[in-house]
Amino acid sequence: MRPARPQDAERIARVQLSTWKTAYASFLPAEALDVPAEQAAALWLRAVELPPSAQHRVLVAMDGAELVGFAASEPADDAVELSALLVEPRWGRRGHGSRLVAATVDHWREDGASTARHWAWERDAATRAFLTSAGWELDGSARGLDTGPRVERQVRLHTDLSA
Repeated sequence: MRPARPQDAERIARVQLSTWKTAYASFLPAEALDVPAEQAAALWLRAVELPPSAQHRVLVAMDGAELVGFAASEPADDAVELSALLVEPRWGRRGHGSRLVAATVDHWREDGASTARHWAWERDAATRAFLTSAGWELDGSARGLDTGPRVERQVRLHTDLSA
């Protein structure tokens, strides 16, 4: 685990787009998943080079020289938010996601945060199961996001960082 560097932006975008197409294809429309790689890379480059605050972070998981996953986080009202947690499917079940969450939590605790949140797709059972196995809980909040042909629900999970 390490902080993302500008030269990681293209690889972060590749992991994001590859993971989305594998994990979300069953419930998100193709046009939502068909983001140009250059566009995604530009957004990640900006997030790495010009974060709005010191609490906006992007961490990457490495397997040797290969970037295999990433986590992005940001402050959110009275908590911190895990805004992205993706490990490329072919690198799954090797502990990369757990290490990304642990490193992110360490940063949050250093910042003095006491609660963390994450919005997960309701139909993304894998992410919800992963986070609940790590001690996160559903808090009853939900929201709908317009994906074009339909509205998809997201549910919010949270965890107490003081534990």
